[in-house]
Amino acid sequence: MTTGMLVLMRFELFIAARYLRARRRQAVVGFITAISVVGVAAGVAALIIALAITTGMRRDLQERLVGATAHVELLRTAGDGIRDWRPLMARVGKVPHVVAVAPGLYGQVLISRGPRSGGALVKGIVPGDERKVGELLGSVTVGSADELAPEISRPACDTPDAAHSCVIAPVPFSTGTPAYTPPIVIGNELAWNLGAQVGDSILVTSPQGDLTPLGLVPRYQRARVVGIFASGFYQYDSSYAFMRLSDAQRLFSEPDLISVVSFRIDDLYKAAEVGKAIEAVAGPGFQTTNWMEQNRELFRALKLEQVVTFIVLALIVVVAALNILIALSMMVMEKTRDIAVMMSFGVSDAQVRRIFMLQGLLISTIGTVLGIVVGYGASVAGSHFRFIRLDASVYSIDYLPFAPRLVDALVVAGVSLGVALLATVYPARSAARVLPAEALRYE
Repeated sequence: MTTGMLVLMRFELFIAARYLRARRRQAVVGFITAISVVGVAAGVAALIIALAITTGMRRDLQERLVGATAHVELLRTAGDGIRDWRPLMARVGKVPHVVAVAPGLYGQVLISRGPRSGGALVKGIVPGDERKVGELLGSVTVGSADELAPEISRPACDTPDAAHSCVIAPVPFSTGTPAYTPPIVIGNELAWNLGAQVGDSILVTSPQGDLTPLGLVPRYQRARVVGIFASGFYQYDSSYAFMRLSDAQRLFSEPDLISVVSFRIDDLYKAAEVGKAIEAVAGPGFQTTNWMEQNRELFRALKLEQVVTFIVLALIVVVAALNILIALSMMVMEKTRDIAVMMSFGVSDAQVRRIFMLQGLLISTIGTVLGIVVGYGASVAGSHFRFIRLDASVYSIDYLPFAPRLVDALVVAGVSLGVALLATVYPARSAARVLPAEALRYE
């Protein structure tokens, strides 16, 4: 850009700013201008806060889901479960990007304490392995999950090559003998529903019962609560429980059988690719699922919510832009004589157009900057103080998360300035069409 062009732009910007600061013949023009600034600021702030909330929801849900569950899970496509799982774990543990492997046995049960009861999903685990693929055991807030650990006697089980030598040490267990009460770790919401605390005895009933002359009798076992975890994710806190793998196998009458092999990988976004490699190594009859497939609908809904929220709240900016259009149109009528004088001194039509376009952009810029400051300030405060609480049973998390991002501010600022620029086109063209002779005839 040449020096002459810079001088011209400085002239046009000076006139535009001067018109904004000048006293109005009609007070309504200044009032509409102020309303325009406030409208742009409100729209920008609302957009930034809304995007921070939707981004925060997506981030927190993803972190909690990925932290609480395995990245990839291997299951049998047919049959009652996975047998010979130790050599299988040794093979699939060598797949590239796999950093941890853990066996698990899932089963639906009814957990009761006195008159209170609730359904739960019990997972039989090897605690040392489970801690490597998920973080639920690490979120125990009352008691401890350490009592689940003593069942394993594994001299060299820290490497996949030695997984076949991992042996579950025998533990006395009998549904009719009260000598042994297996330990169990439950979620805090489930504990609250049952009125259970650490040290309490609860009754675990499995629908996979024993066949007797009187029919199928459910198997049940007293268990002792040794820990209560609080992941902050309602789905897990209200319906998950952990037992030793050997205890779960006996409860479900499934000796030395597991239902799933869980994996943690070094890049969670490669879960689908790694899952296919695991299936190839495991052989026919196996399939994998990953955290993205399990939660695809949830994240799709959050993405759609973010788009819809952006469109709806952007209408606030559009309304503010209409105010800018009205304010500039009234200002053109008010400044008709000034425009005619400038054009008679040689100011071109293009310069007049730029004066009023710059004036509209100044209004939008002031509102956008104010909106960004307010929006980011509110988002940072909400993220730090967590002052908006939620019903965890409805929203899965117990507070409203905020995650303000710089890219959101740039997008919102671009939309705001772009809409304002469109709003200035008509008034600017009207100003450029002023005829000096006609405008000055009656002055």
